[in-house]
Amino acid sequence: MNKKKVLIAAAAIACVAIAAAVLFLRSAGGRLVIRNADTGEVYLSYPLEQGEEFSITFVHSVNKTPVTDVYDVNEAGMIVLRSTIYYGFGAGVPSDLDPRMELSYDEETGAMVVSKIDMELPGFNLIVGTVSDHTLAIGGEEISLRDLCGRNTMVHIEYEDSRIFS
Repeated sequence: MNKKKVLIAAAAIACVAIAAAVLFLRSAGGRLVIRNADTGEVYLSYPLEQGEEFSITFVHSVNKTPVTDVYDVNEAGMIVLRSTIYYGFGAGVPSDLDPRMELSYDEETGAMVVSKIDMELPGFNLIVGTVSDHTLAIGGEEISLRDLCGRNTMVHIEYEDSRIFS
């Protein structure tokens, strides 16, 4: 084989390798990151694919019943609040809905479900409960934010896309 053919073959192999690396990096997904809102200390970095759901549940301070906010991540890498599940009305619980939202009732649990909220968030803050916990459900796990971050800690929750090409 002459030098020219060897160089062409090497260039072709390099192109295939680069294309494979780009495809791998594009599909690598991202992570849900929870950090201290004041110091930036990372408490949790959890693998999360776009479209994969996670939720945060807490006990409402007024009506003393659970509230669960259900989220996912869209193609743009934004966290999207999809629905809220609750069991009683109280201050801060939806009672007037935007016309695009739907309210339904789960006959088995008695829960009220507000769906089609579809609110995009680049990230959000919450204060971890002092009296009752905030629980993150993700990837089949339930994680106590009070145990992870401490009571009354302001945390920032965001999605970090690990793909370097979009």
